[in-house]
Amino acid sequence: MAQRGVLLLTHVSHEGPGLISAALDGVPITSRTVVDDPAPRLPSLDGLAGVVVMGGPQDADDDRGHPGLAAERRLLAEAVAADVPVLGVCLGMQLLALALGARLHRRAGTEIGFAPVDVVAPDPVLAPAGAHPTVLHWHNDAVDLPEGATLLASTDVTPVQAFRAGAAVGLQFHLEVSTTLLDLWLDTPAMVAELERADAEAIRLESRQHLGALQPAATLGLAAFADAVRARA
Repeated sequence: MAQRGVLLLTHVSHEGPGLISAALDGVPITSRTVVDDPAPRLPSLDGLAGVVVMGGPQDADDDRGHPGLAAERRLLAEAVAADVPVLGVCLGMQLLALALGARLHRRAGTEIGFAPVDVVAPDPVLAPAGAHPTVLHWHNDAVDLPEGATLLASTDVTPVQAFRAGAAVGLQFHLEVSTTLLDLWLDTPAMVAELERADAEAIRLESRQHLGALQPAATLGLAAFADAVRARA
């Protein structure tokens, strides 16, 4: 039987998997961008060891503007039901939450830059980071906790920063970001359009401190997700 691989769903070219790719080293990864495809043909879950859904500027419920989002949510709901490992990041977490029946809150509160989250429940993906890790935020939408899911992390602005539902984990923040990936973001006009130049440069400077401390823990946490994928592969 052929080795199962991971389906990587992206929404813009500059928001790639970063450290997630390194964690999945040796696992076949198929990258697709279907956000604007009204009738995308996504792989069957039978042939997948996992699903990774990255971030993007779209609203997770904007099916009229981005019709492929509906197919992504359907696939995520099916993956959770089938106990297929899923990792949703930022927009990917919001799509996962909506797929499980939760509500999206547009423009609920802006968090951009490095700030701590409170880890409120033990989980292999977040445990290496400690109780109050400083992570990178880049969002202004939020979601409710899906029914039956476990809340993993929170902030005052965004009460649902991470959750687990079976083999699926959603992260509103960005464990996957390396210095190289963040530099790409800060050099991408669409990413920094709402930031003052000084704020963008402050994020770049802070990254040298915070990513150095976070990346070892992020690498271990993402390896826990990768282990779940390899167990199914």
